Amino acid sequence: MLFLSPEIPMSMDEFRLLRDFIYQHCGLNFTEDSKYLLEKRLGRRLQLHKLKSFKDYYYFLRYKPDKEQELSEVVDLLTTNETYFFREDYQLRAFAEEILPEIRKRKEATGDKQLRIWSAGCSSGEEPYTLAMILLDQTWLSSWRVEIIGTDISQKVLQMARQGEYGETSFRNTDQVYKRRFFSDAGDKLRIKDEVKNLVTISHLNLFDSARITLLGRMDVVFCRNVIIYFDLDGKKKVIDNFFQRLHPEGYLLLGHSESLINLSTSFQLRHFQHDMVYQKSALPTPLIGGRP
Repeated sequence: MLFLSPEIPMSMDEFRLLRDFIYQHCGLNFTEDSKYLLEKRLGRRLQLHKLKSFKDYYYFLRYKPDKEQELSEVVDLLTTNETYFFREDYQLRAFAEEILPEIRKRKEATGDKQLRIWSAGCSSGEEPYTLAMILLDQTWLSSWRVEIIGTDISQKVLQMARQGEYGETSFRNTDQVYKRRFFSDAGDKLRIKDEVKNLVTISHLNLFDSARITLLGRMDVVFCRNVIIYFDLDGKKKVIDNFFQRLHPEGYLLLGHSESLINLSTSFQLRHFQHDMVYQKSALPTPLIGGRP
């Protein structure tokens, strides 16, 4: 007979301790309605580490030497990493057919042949690799320096992205032409080819870590789709401001179809393209505030 350990209850005080700690770490926001979710999902970690209470687990997350690894596990348990290749294809058409030509025209006028794109919250890699495949279709980019940076807070999904092997669910919206051209067989999965992987850098990054985000340098386009839904209002504003600071003047921010900057930022203008609406940073320099740009 199999005996299961009894579930450990979470008090409201323990919930608030863990909720606030997780929020301070990465901006994930949980209301009191989420207490049951945290209790069920984090309860597995208590049993794994043989802890007697959620307060013990809170101290584990704060003080144990391997706390960063454990926090990564927490993020994996509390977030959904649902993604696939060529997701929200109407937005990708706007990117390929309307945004890229604008970037090309603007940069060729100054002799700048560098394109940098940030996939923020890249999960298991389908988004940045999709962007790489789209760029490989643009023959004019063959003489450009192209860089796509995919970042995520979850080490688990980043490992999958670096491995670059995908099952059938990742291809629910992928044309067979792309599958034949950019993938090779890997048993019951398909492996992304090196010509695609070579355009993409996969890195661990917390979107609340403004200091590390600064090290990314300036970007022409930022994709952050279905990520800010996890943050509260203040968290969303902080993340959007980080994107604004990283974008070149006239750079583009592409959010998920259910996300907008209403009540979050007035720093971007909403552009109405044929295929989709996206946000664009002004060409004007940022005004001085308190003596700092």
